[in-house]
Amino acid sequence: MKDFKQIFFQTLFLVILLITSPAGYSTIELKEFDSPEQEALYRKLIAELRCLVCQNQNLADSNAELAVDLRRQTYEMIRDGSDKQQVIDYMVERYGEFVLYRPPFTASTLLLWLGPFIILVAGILILIRIIRGRKALQPQTLSADEQEKVRALLREESGK
Repeated sequence: MKDFKQIFFQTLFLVILLITSPAGYSTIELKEFDSPEQEALYRKLIAELRCLVCQNQNLADSNAELAVDLRRQTYEMIRDGSDKQQVIDYMVERYGEFVLYRPPFTASTLLLWLGPFIILVAGILILIRIIRGRKALQPQTLSADEQEKVRALLREESGK
């Protein structure tokens, strides 16, 4: 009887765990395309476009309402025959360059692309300067007169 209760409660626990699992709440969008190329383009675009309300997520990974709307808009544009650049141009015109998950290399994004490298080079230069500064520090030798004064102070301290 004890084994039956244990098995029953373990099974019940497992069923409850599976029912409440977040993976069960994920949705799979089934979209019909005229060709596999259109579907591939759709998948590529939703991976390259950013969810505007999420932190660092693309449209493919986001479940936000705006992301759902943007995926729908992308789908409709592809079904209507728009190519990749037309969809991107439309999204950038409407939402700005922030919608691009990987912004283009332009004058306005120069610091964004080069900033990490500039910080890395500056860090290396500072490290080299610190290391060279340590090598430049040589222990100072005391003159004979200074050494005698130090010995006298030490004798005086040890005599107390």
